[in-house]
Amino acid sequence: MHGTHSHEAPHAHAGAGVGTAEAAGRARVLGASIAITLGFAAVEAVGGWWAGSLALIGDAGHMLTDSAALLLSFLAARLAQRPPSPQMSYGWRRAEVMAALANAALMLGIVAALVLAAVERIGAPRQVEGGTVMVIAGIGLLVNLGVLWQLRGAHSRALNVRGALLHVIGDLLGSVAALVSGLVIVLTGWTLIDPLLTLFITALILFSALRLLRDVLRVLMEATPAGVDMEAIQQGLLGVQGIEAVHDLHVWTLAGDRLLLSAHLGVRDDREWPEVLVAAQRLLRDRFGIGHATLQPESPAYLHAAARLRGEVLDDHCH
Repeated sequence: MHGTHSHEAPHAHAGAGVGTAEAAGRARVLGASIAITLGFAAVEAVGGWWAGSLALIGDAGHMLTDSAALLLSFLAARLAQRPPSPQMSYGWRRAEVMAALANAALMLGIVAALVLAAVERIGAPRQVEGGTVMVIAGIGLLVNLGVLWQLRGAHSRALNVRGALLHVIGDLLGSVAALVSGLVIVLTGWTLIDPLLTLFITALILFSALRLLRDVLRVLMEATPAGVDMEAIQQGLLGVQGIEAVHDLHVWTLAGDRLLLSAHLGVRDDREWPEVLVAAQRLLRDRFGIGHATLQPESPAYLHAAARLRGEVLDDHCH
């Protein structure tokens, strides 16, 4: 996975499952969310066209793209259920990360389109049926709250679900903007509120999309996950009886919701390794929430043999 080890030795694995049950749960919730979101997108599109509301039309277009985004997330969650194979030793969990990346890019496109439409509407205000906007936006708000409630319970730490959540939150904010816009228009007749609120909501969506994009890129670059204290992990392992050194320590994640670790552990004696391994695995699982650890022992005898091997290789190269 890393390509940073300069030698090979048997590895000890802990918690090698890739979370297919979690992915199945995500797929079920995403499937229901797709049906709800797609159905109401049609309602908003017709209502926004009839009422002349950019906020409603923009939110309908947003919900339509949300349906595509949720479908993408659904397919990725289904792929993530596939078991590991010789060709895909970690399984298909990264498919969910790629779906999150696509969702973030899609959101950036939506933001650009809404900004252009809002600027155009500011330059040429149009009549808006405030009452109709309020009714449809109010229903949309309830629909989005229901979808949001489902997704927040569906392993929302996973980047794939976070990408879907981002779209739904954008929809919810769009419904709030349309509701406020309709109320202001009914009370004051000020139609400029419609594109102005659209610009405000797109700014919020842009901020969330950029955060998701940053987190996706960190996963793809195998950066240390946020909130992981590498120094604390190293000191914790050094506190395990029998471990004298820790190096080549790496922590990463496949899809943002499951930590993986690999490390080389210097031990006093090969005969102590079984007990040391169990203690290290327990520490990583209970204290740091790391259920998949690849730990390689390095005893004095091993280091001596490795040094001798490196010397032989160097001699062969010189000759």
